[in-house]
Amino acid sequence: MPPIRSLGSSRNKKPPAGFEDIRDDLEIFNIKMKDAQNTPTNNIPKHQAQWPIFQIAHQRSRYVYELYYEKEAISKQLYDWLLKNGYADAMLIAKWKKQGYEKLCCLRCIQTKETNFQSTCVCRVPKAQLKDEQDVQCVSCGCRGCASSD
Repeated sequence: MPPIRSLGSSRNKKPPAGFEDIRDDLEIFNIKMKDAQNTPTNNIPKHQAQWPIFQIAHQRSRYVYELYYEKEAISKQLYDWLLKNGYADAMLIAKWKKQGYEKLCCLRCIQTKETNFQSTCVCRVPKAQLKDEQDVQCVSCGCRGCASSD
């Protein structure tokens, strides 16, 4: 979570009404993120060291998404302010609103340029199509399946 900037600057506006209600939850995500970033990664492969960071960013974005779209607990102004100030991933939330991407774990899993066969990540394959109950885990973010049909 980005730090709250000083309110004296003319460039930075103070948070809209309702931010105080969710500040504590966002602080918890901030603490989790700092812990994940400061965790030693001596005996872990490099790509696995980033998985907790991706998962916490996903949880924080999902929290903001659910507050606005499902629970309707925050205003449009607060939602826009949260996206603008980096409290949630606007691109990921935009994908969640589309059919078939409701459970998407991260944007890297749908980028076809980063895969060998120009396809999406293996975590996007529905579990019904996998052979013999294969255990699948994404290399990018550690997801074990984010297909919307699961």
